[in-house]
Amino acid sequence: MNHLLTYLRVEGGQKESCRGLLQERDKRAKWNGIPTLLQKLFESSHPNSDLSQAHSFLKVLSSQLSIEAMSFVTEDRKTAQESTFPNTYTFDLFGGVDLLVEILMRPTLIMQKKKPKMNDDLVKDCLSVLYNCCICTEGVTKSLASRDDFVLFLFTLMTNKKTFLQTATLIEDILGVKKEMIHLEGIPNLSGLVQSFDQQQLANFCRILSVTISEPDVGNDDKHTLLAKNAQQKRNASPSRAEVNQVTLLNIPGFIERLCKLATRQVSEATGANFLQELEDWYTWLDNALVLDALMQMATEEAEQSSTESSDESSLSTSPLRHRLPQSMKIVHEIMYKVEVLYVLCVLLMGRQRNQVHKMLAEFRLIPGLNNLFDKLIWRKYTASNHVVHGQNENCDCSPEISFKIQFLRLLQSFSDHHENKYLLLNSQELNELSAISMKANIPEVEALVNTDRSLVCDGKKGLLTRLLTVMKREPPDSSFRFWQARAVESFLRGATSYADQMFLLKRGLLEHILFCIIDSGCTSRDVLQSYFDLLGELMKFNIDAFKRFNKYVNTPEKFQAFLTQINSSLVDSNMLVRCIVLSLDRFESQTEDVKVVEVLSECCLLSYMARVENRLSFLFRLINIINVQTLTQENVSCLNTSLVILMLARRKAKLPFYLNALREKEYAEKYPGCLLNNFHNLLRFWQRHYLNKDKDSTCLENSSCIPFSYWKETVSVLLGSDRTSLCAITSYIDEPFVDLDKDLMLED
Repeated sequence: MNHLLTYLRVEGGQKESCRGLLQERDKRAKWNGIPTLLQKLFESSHPNSDLSQAHSFLKVLSSQLSIEAMSFVTEDRKTAQESTFPNTYTFDLFGGVDLLVEILMRPTLIMQKKKPKMNDDLVKDCLSVLYNCCICTEGVTKSLASRDDFVLFLFTLMTNKKTFLQTATLIEDILGVKKEMIHLEGIPNLSGLVQSFDQQQLANFCRILSVTISEPDVGNDDKHTLLAKNAQQKRNASPSRAEVNQVTLLNIPGFIERLCKLATRQVSEATGANFLQELEDWYTWLDNALVLDALMQMATEEAEQSSTESSDESSLSTSPLRHRLPQSMKIVHEIMYKVEVLYVLCVLLMGRQRNQVHKMLAEFRLIPGLNNLFDKLIWRKYTASNHVVHGQNENCDCSPEISFKIQFLRLLQSFSDHHENKYLLLNSQELNELSAISMKANIPEVEALVNTDRSLVCDGKKGLLTRLLTVMKREPPDSSFRFWQARAVESFLRGATSYADQMFLLKRGLLEHILFCIIDSGCTSRDVLQSYFDLLGELMKFNIDAFKRFNKYVNTPEKFQAFLTQINSSLVDSNMLVRCIVLSLDRFESQTEDVKVVEVLSECCLLSYMARVENRLSFLFRLINIINVQTLTQENVSCLNTSLVILMLARRKAKLPFYLNALREKEYAEKYPGCLLNNFHNLLRFWQRHYLNKDKDSTCLENSSCIPFSYWKETVSVLLGSDRTSLCAITSYIDEPFVDLDKDLMLED
């Protein structure tokens, strides 16, 4: 315990001498009597003492430290280097942190059968002081995080409602800096602990869980490259701690059901002219966790004092304090809880147990519940439109309401993405509309639609997807919500292309809205534009009606040129749309017996543009040129697949040699012989390693292109052929002196 233990172990007269020296030093160093108080706390906190005297000393210390903690919070959480907190520093210097840990854990270390019980208020004050030290003094949080025994012990304190909030706050702080993720299964009786929580506690607990089930963020460095990811997967073949923790949570009886109830719990609507301003004031005031936690603690204590309250989900909304808080405050509380709950559900939806989670979310009617909340809470009409909405980083420092909207949209995206449960986003009338579209077009209904359990879909006049489209059209041009909205709608269309799904959205004006955003809105955000390009590609793919609507909207050369300019300004962002146009053109060219198809083929400026071989070649050159094996990421690997689609379609028409020769001529024209083709050769070798991995799901490539994956593999093998006499092998088009130009950059086999 640093200097304190050395001092405390001194006996008799020596102690008096030391005490005198310490008091003298205390005056000069301005320690404010903290070492002396710590000495008294140590002496009065021995095992089997009643601890009441120790508690009185701790209260004095706490008052000195809490002033600094509040100062820290009100100074916008300045770092330790920018602000000085002498009392907290002195408390830690003389072993105060270690002493409090020892006091808290002492009952677990005593061998007696009947363990002494510590006073709740003493435990609460110990935890509060430790938290104050964590936020004010650098290194304290990391020091506590390194003690696994203490971290696991803290979870046992959460069973006590009186100390729950202080415990949860401290755990959240500690887990945020802990180097290694904890094993949830290591927490004593985790299942019983979670089942003992009321709904308010469970919502708070989700803040802690979010750290234990999310894969660590590796940042934006080279670890995000597919090379690094593949190497990481080879090293860590077994499930990660986050994945193990997700399974642990799913095995807790009733856990998912209670989260669904929390997420969909109704909140009475607030009205009044001053509501918006009041809400903004709360956002500002709640920017620090201490104030929010203090309010919640007051609510909890008052609820406990009123013995009539039950501990179920109604307790939060019925406590006396809650009735005295402004309506806007109640909504902010509820929104902040729901953000955490939706985040946990979203992470679980993206995990290995996705199908199990999907089944449970459907069974517990999460989607209809969120649909019923949509107008009054999720996307209220009086939401401030002048908020500064940050980019698509889900960890952005923004208001609770903005975080809630983003988390809601991320959940919809994860829920719909390549999953048959996506039709739960509609109501019964909308499902009937899809059936009618299929019948009119004389095509069979998709199996997922037929199998949808109608008792689990949305109720009301509109389903959740339709409500989302409505607010999407109203969103201001510069709003980053557009990114998340487009992603959520696009995920509904992902997978095998469904004509009925596309027509359902086309009838609601989605294509015109997207084109307005790309061409006319003045949007400059690359992220938003990319999300709209991707959505447009899914909406138009193989759909002749969509191309007809496109031509009707883009009805002047100026508009078409503006559209092309946006596509060409960043091909990484727009390549999925380019792929859609190429694939659709190929499909339509084989349907010339259809009068409507022939008409649109001859009139549509977009199809005419892509039909010119020089334009397809131009896209192919650039797609290959903007990526290489070392820079491939999940974001840009689509460029490689789009270039492959262009060449697969050329191969079907026996035009592959023509395209490869054009690449060779391009190299020579630009004075870089071998460069483009060697790069492409390397990329395809990587493609084989990446997509032929037994763990890699290749169905998305097959579904999105309607080209069998066997043809993808075959085409890559043909292109990588070693026979220099083959007209379909890349190596045949690289002159001998330039073969393996990038040999040093090649991967080892």
